[in-house]
Amino acid sequence: MAASAPNAVLLGDVYLDDVTAKPSGVHFRDRIRKGGLRASVNLRSPKPLSGILNFGCSTSDSSWRNWNATSLFGPKNSSFTAGAARDVENLATSTFSIDQTNLGGNGLKLLSGSCYLPHPDKESTGGEDAHFICTDEQAIGVADGVGGWADVGINAGLFARELMSNSVRAIEEEPKGSVNPARVLEKAHSCTKAKGSSTACIINLTDTGLHAINLGDSGFIVVRDGCSIFRSPVQQHGFNFTYQLESGSRGDLPSSGEVFTIPVGPGDVVVAGTDGLFDNLYNNEVAEVVLHAVGDGLEPQVTAQKIAELARERAQDRNRQTPFSTAAQEAGFRYYGGKLDDITVVVSYVTSSTCVRFLPS
Repeated sequence: MAASAPNAVLLGDVYLDDVTAKPSGVHFRDRIRKGGLRASVNLRSPKPLSGILNFGCSTSDSSWRNWNATSLFGPKNSSFTAGAARDVENLATSTFSIDQTNLGGNGLKLLSGSCYLPHPDKESTGGEDAHFICTDEQAIGVADGVGGWADVGINAGLFARELMSNSVRAIEEEPKGSVNPARVLEKAHSCTKAKGSSTACIINLTDTGLHAINLGDSGFIVVRDGCSIFRSPVQQHGFNFTYQLESGSRGDLPSSGEVFTIPVGPGDVVVAGTDGLFDNLYNNEVAEVVLHAVGDGLEPQVTAQKIAELARERAQDRNRQTPFSTAAQEAGFRYYGGKLDDITVVVSYVTSSTCVRFLPS
């Protein structure tokens, strides 16, 4: 993400027609801060829900996982690994086999994997996105540093990474089984001192479903039976002027984030990401990748990488309509194609208590 003001529409290597100036710095207009928006989404009657901490671009511990292999779009082999993000061409494959000796229990868990592809021009500094996966606490989060800060010599990725690191600490301090994403974000924001600003999205699975808060143009979708059944709304003050947290009292406040409670069941798939994902892929395109990946028995890590790879492909395609070009056109700009940006994708399979063995191929 590169814009931080309403007239800042220069993103990465994307130049919109009629834009002649780039803002010299990051600023915020005076505006009314909204109170926390809350939404309760009733999708289907869910089954009862129930519970290693890893921060950054990786998770580990791929020996045993709880997974209902038949709940994802019909019976099939499934797979899972959770290692450091790596090049798509170097992916290993793996499969699940059901362990019939340890069935029972009604709890649900998130099996998560991630992929992060920095903007090609920002690889040396690690890009401006950040994310975490907390396995024990069943929580994930993504943040996207606002790239406009680079104009004044500030790497907003440092703010995003500190915000996510503080979110992990706040989650560890929450009552066991009662993580409140809004409270977590409030605590994390109050402790984040780096210069810059970023979006934020934090998601937690509890016995009542998914609980989440989203501020800005990062977000998540829920995929069920190959269809996108929920998408967190984008929060923007104007085209390419996202809601964003900044250290101190500037910027938007965590209370401006939108809070969600979403019932989920075994077989649902949660895809969280930054705008590098959602600016380049429509919801149905993400859902289609998930459908085929699960059908092919791919683990969440590999599914995340396949989604990120397709998003990068679309970002570099100047001949295809994308969500970003659609939004630009609706805002009155003459633009077509994708938007090259940092891309973060976190894929979480909602699983039942059926045990499976991880079998590397």
